[in-house]
Amino acid sequence: MAITREHIEKRTLPCIPMRGAVSFPNIPMNLEVGRSISKHAIDDAIANDSMIFLVCQRDATVDDPEMSDMYTVGTTAKIKQMMKADGGVYRVLVEPVERAVLEDIYKTKQGKMLLAEVMEKTVTFDDGGVVGEALVREINTAVKEFSKFIPKFSPDLRRVIESISDISMLCDFVAANMVAKIEDREELLSEFDPKRRANLLIFTLEKEKNVLSEEAKIHDEVRERMDKNQRDYYLREQMKVIREELGENDAFDDEDMADYAEKIEKSAFSDEIKEKLTKELKKLAKTPYGSAEGAVIRNYLDTCLEIPIGKFTKDRIDVDAARKILDDDHDGLDDVKERIIEFLAAQKLNPEHKNQIICLVGPPGTGKTSVASSIARAMNRKFIRMSLGGVRDEADIRGHRKTYIGSMPGRIITALVNAKTQNPLILMDEIDKLTSDAHGDPASALLEVLDGEQNKAFRDHFIEFPVDISNCMFITTANTLDTVPAPLIDRMEIIEMKIYTRSEKFSIARNHLIKKQAKRHGLDGRTFKISDDALYTLIDEYTHEAGVRQLERVIAKCCRRAAKQIVCGEKKTVKVTKDNITVYAGEERMHKDKILDRDEIGTVCGMAYTELGGEVMLVEALALSGNGKTELTGSLGEVMKESAQAAISYIRSCAEKLGIDPDFYKTKDIHVHFPEGAVPKDGPSAGVTIATAIASELSGIPVRRDVAMTGEINLRGRVMAIGGLREKTMAAYLAGVKTILIPEENRADMYQIMPVVKENVEIICISSVAEAIDIAFCTKPEASEKKDRADEISEYIQAPDIVQRQTRVDAKHAAV
Repeated sequence: MAITREHIEKRTLPCIPMRGAVSFPNIPMNLEVGRSISKHAIDDAIANDSMIFLVCQRDATVDDPEMSDMYTVGTTAKIKQMMKADGGVYRVLVEPVERAVLEDIYKTKQGKMLLAEVMEKTVTFDDGGVVGEALVREINTAVKEFSKFIPKFSPDLRRVIESISDISMLCDFVAANMVAKIEDREELLSEFDPKRRANLLIFTLEKEKNVLSEEAKIHDEVRERMDKNQRDYYLREQMKVIREELGENDAFDDEDMADYAEKIEKSAFSDEIKEKLTKELKKLAKTPYGSAEGAVIRNYLDTCLEIPIGKFTKDRIDVDAARKILDDDHDGLDDVKERIIEFLAAQKLNPEHKNQIICLVGPPGTGKTSVASSIARAMNRKFIRMSLGGVRDEADIRGHRKTYIGSMPGRIITALVNAKTQNPLILMDEIDKLTSDAHGDPASALLEVLDGEQNKAFRDHFIEFPVDISNCMFITTANTLDTVPAPLIDRMEIIEMKIYTRSEKFSIARNHLIKKQAKRHGLDGRTFKISDDALYTLIDEYTHEAGVRQLERVIAKCCRRAAKQIVCGEKKTVKVTKDNITVYAGEERMHKDKILDRDEIGTVCGMAYTELGGEVMLVEALALSGNGKTELTGSLGEVMKESAQAAISYIRSCAEKLGIDPDFYKTKDIHVHFPEGAVPKDGPSAGVTIATAIASELSGIPVRRDVAMTGEINLRGRVMAIGGLREKTMAAYLAGVKTILIPEENRADMYQIMPVVKENVEIICISSVAEAIDIAFCTKPEASEKKDRADEISEYIQAPDIVQRQTRVDAKHAAV
């Protein structure tokens, strides 16, 4: 019959909290003590020949533990040996004696160490020999089974375990040496009854044995797979050698090879291309694994199989829906929108309609790139943009030969792969920025791409078989066509992106830019507004550009300053008006073109076209005593210099009719100057302006300040056609010009002139310089009334004031 006895005793002992360790009675253990409170506890116990209390912390990271940080059961122990090591660490040999329950823990008055109030409890078990022996055998059996999963289980440890007959001692010894988890060790320590402790130990060992068994299975499976892979690789290499010896190379020896073969078979390639890819696949099967050639072939096959042959997106044929999308995204740009609508209408009638290649030409900031994205959205096509600026290698377009390591396809094939469809909209941005060098001419490589008859079978150097890209819609952009080769221009439909007018900029800013920048800066229509007058001021006085990029930056500046005022609490809402615009946009203002304050001799108002739009340009002529030299200044190009020579020759031919001394070319030096000399100028359209200025200077007759003119001239004085009519006339109107003279040959282009210009400015078509002189001169030139330049200047100087001088000029004007 089993008998259980208990002995209980309360003690107050110095406490040593242990990190990651659990002590068991009668099992000696070594401690390294480094914490001050633990070292003081040891010193106190040695000084008073006292025992200590060892207890495990729940959280090993806590440096100053309290009652809640400790487990509830520990052991009382005797200090057998203590040695001080380097760094102030105590090395202590302790012998735990009995289990004890922690009831309270506190620091001494000095706070140097912890004292623990514990209840030491001893439970003995006398089983009469039968139950105890059965439990001992069961524990030994569990240890034996458990040790099978420990690679280097010590035989000495097994013999010691088998020699222990006391069940309590056996449980504690096995738990101290074979149980790893702190929670399990603490659970065994907390069980005072030896019988229940033995059962708990058997259960714990069985649980750990099952975990180790599963770990062993997983380890064996992993090792078996690794061995199998190595075996398969070895056999595969042997099979390759055998096939090479027998000449049998038709079989695929790899799952990847079979996968490639399946993809090739299911692809939409032609039989000829499938045969070529299959040959490459067989070549890959022969190459050693990991070789450079194998990597090249794999890259080639992967790229070829990614080409979306036979995959198309369905175009949006609804013309009204497409028009709405284009109108919502962009204001103006009617020519571009109409061209896209025409294409969609034609495709609706004929679904096979393709080969659309459009070139958008215009100054920076006029919306070329963004309108291409909008076109793709309107047509429901994938949009791919490739920047050609600075591209100088033909391989960028056609790809590299696949024989080289690191070779890749060109941008066209890459665009198809990225789009995952065979009919994307491909934007070739900045086509005028292409360059050429020893690596080839990329512009020449584009001849095949942008030719509707050739791109049905486009060959990339990397792919090496024809790919049909005729279903793609190509849109190119350029700032100028001067650097684009003529054969390339011939393959594209040119659409000129007009310079935005004042009203178009206002509409774009109101409908798009203000909303965009307000959202970007955390504002909305309630907290941030710009009045119409302020917006027109930003356009007229803070920007000078063809597009709206600079205007967007100025609006962003206003948004930033408004956001700062709102965040700082200065205002809750901000409205930018013409009166407070300097607070938000700053003082920086552009110089605004305007006509002269009065009519002058030798100064004529011309019109010029630049990348920023139209401009009013004054032409000044001065005749000086000399020997017939001609001086041209103002950073002029060769074409403009030749126009000036043609103008002088024409004036010489009709000098008498204009009341000019026929020998002026012998006695006068003529100086023609174009102000803003730092700005380069060129072009033939200033010919009529130069001729009029020289005629005014030599005849002494002033030119009307409110007349502007443009036109190229020949030696006979005929005025020939020019370009940029829309922009030039708008600039003249904004500068205050009342009469504009344009070549008769441009009469058919008058539809380009803005309605507001036609309503406020008189536009006269002229065919000769004589007509321009008759209209622009304040008085009609007559030989009999020829005056010397000095006499004319004297009249102006002798006038009592500017008002009288202007009255006399106006009287002459009225006579004309």
